[in-house]
Order: sequence, then C-alpha cells, then structure tokens
Amino acid sequence: MRAFVVTAPYAAEVREVEAPRAVPGEVVVEVGRVGVCGTDVEFFTGEMQYLHEGHAQFPIRLGHEWMGTVVEVGEHVDPSWLGRRVTGDTMLGCGTCRRCASGLQHVCEYRDEVGIRGGRPGALAERLAVPVTSLHALPDSVDDVLGALVEPGGNALRSVRGADVGPGRRLLVLGAGTIGLLCAEFARAAGAEVHLMGRSQRSLDFARSLGFDGVWAEPDLPGLAWDAVIDASNAAMLPARALELVEPGRRVVYVGLAGTPSLVDTRVLALKDVTAVGVLSASPGLAGTIEQYAAGAVDPRALVAATVPLADTAAVLAGERPAGAGQGPKIHVDPRL
Repeated sequence: MRAFVVTAPYAAEVREVEAPRAVPGEVVVEVGRVGVCGTDVEFFTGEMQYLHEGHAQFPIRLGHEWMGTVVEVGEHVDPSWLGRRVTGDTMLGCGTCRRCASGLQHVCEYRDEVGIRGGRPGALAERLAVPVTSLHALPDSVDDVLGALVEPGGNALRSVRGADVGPGRRLLVLGAGTIGLLCAEFARAAGAEVHLMGRSQRSLDFARSLGFDGVWAEPDLPGLAWDAVIDASNAAMLPARALELVEPGRRVVYVGLAGTPSLVDTRVLALKDVTAVGVLSASPGLAGTIEQYAAGAVDPRALVAATVPLADTAAVLAGERPAGAGQGPKIHVDPRL
C-alpha cells in the first residue's frame, strides 16, 4: 500500500510499504480522511519534543486525526465491526498499569500514540491497524469530514468542560486556530458568551464568518470580566496572560503548547484562587464529540479549507496552502486519491 513517510527533518515521500494485517485484538481500517495537525508539522520540521526524548524516531508515519471503514478483523474481534465507519483513540495505553486500570490510559507512561509515539504507524496511508478497544463507531449523521474532526474536537470538548462554562458565563479563547475555534463552537453550544483573541487578520475574519461577534486582536481586547480563559495558542507568553485575565475563583485551561517553555507565576494562581486545568488528549472527550456532531449541536465542517491527495502532504506540512483552499485552518488528506 501507499503510505506517507517522514525520513528526516523536511524530508518525506509517499512510499510503497507492506499493508498491515489484523493481529488478534486489532482491526485494519481503510482510511478515508486524515487531518493535518500542528503536531505533524513539528515532526516534519524535527522540532517535536518526542524526537528529542526518544519516544519517537525517524522514519515515522504520521496521522492521528482520522476516520475510515473497517475492512479486516483479527482473532477475538467481533466480526460485526466489518464494514463499519469508525474513528479511533490516538492514545493506546499498556492496559495493565495503575493508570490504565483507573481509566487514565491516555496518560499511561508506556503508551503508544498512533502516528506519534512508540513507532505505531499513523493514518497517512491507505490502511491503518489499530486495537479494536480504541474504536468509536460513527453514525450516518457524522460524515467523513466530521469523522476526521472528532480527535481535535475531543480536545476542545475536554477544554470547555474543564473551563466549566455555560449560560451566564463569559469565556475567552486565546488562539483562533483549529482547537481554539472548536473550543469556541463547543462553548457556544453550551450557552456561554464566547470571545476569541487571535493574531492574523485572516483568522479573525474567519472566526467572525462563523458567527462569533467577540473576536479581537490583542491590542483591542476589551477589559471584560472573564469567567474562564482557554489558552489554545502556541505562544509562550500567553499562559501567563491567561492567568492574568481570568476572574478570581474561576478557571484557566491550557490545551495549547508552545515550542519553548512558558512561565506561570503560581503566586498569582494561588492568590486569585484560580483552578488551572491541563488537557493532553482527546481520549475522554471522543464519545461526547461524536454525540454533539451527530445531533448537530456543533458542526465544524467549515474549518476544513481543502482536501488533498496523499502526494500533497509534504507541501501542506511545509506550509503551502492548496490552490482554491478556503479560509479555514484545517487541511484534510484523502489517502485514496
């Protein structure tokens, strides 16, 4: 089969590789859509921290925001999975440690991460093998575009839940990229008053096109009382700014990751009696995301600017926007093309 392989920083190609087989407890999925993520870009540039910590190494096969159809099942797998449209959890815990036993497999010390950590091949390929325990079935009302947006949606839903917002609460989201916009969508569906702060004029204009009125560049941010602040940016100075902006006794959520260490003054955290929440993965939010997409409570399909063939993946990772792409921040890959 064809698969996209990164062999070194800024070096990648589509290769013919051996197709996966369904070993006991696993299934093989024919991949339909894959989202390109900032994590994938960091691997392409060689900046991803896992490369420097030994959790990942080149060559690597990327892709963790995916959907597809089950085409093969291994032993001990219910055959009713065959033919079903699915997405799957990125985080694959060892299944035996204390964290996994308590439902925290997404922070298992020994976990693999699809397309990211531990050598587990990713979804930027025609086929993907994953444990059946990681699967989430997609209802007919969740189309292929939405299916490949479940993983980033799970991160956003967890962030909004961590922010504890709803009717009568005002939320500020720092960052108007994919995760920030998804956070805004889920918070709006929960009844919160939502504001976003972004950098580029294109991202601000796009956020407004989604119906958000409170969209600000940093110099124009109004001095309102923020009941929660979600940092969904990659700017090292914004975690401290989030803490500065949030109302005392409320919540800040950190889901964005900067390329360099960011500093938070815990004296401010304590003296303001603020709760800080960190979000690593979508795992506990995947089912809820599918439910909200299926019900139409949140419909983020406008975030996908273009869908490209597998051969164009390197160009996307290098920062090129496909010809005719819309204004949204997300690019999808269809490995069948």
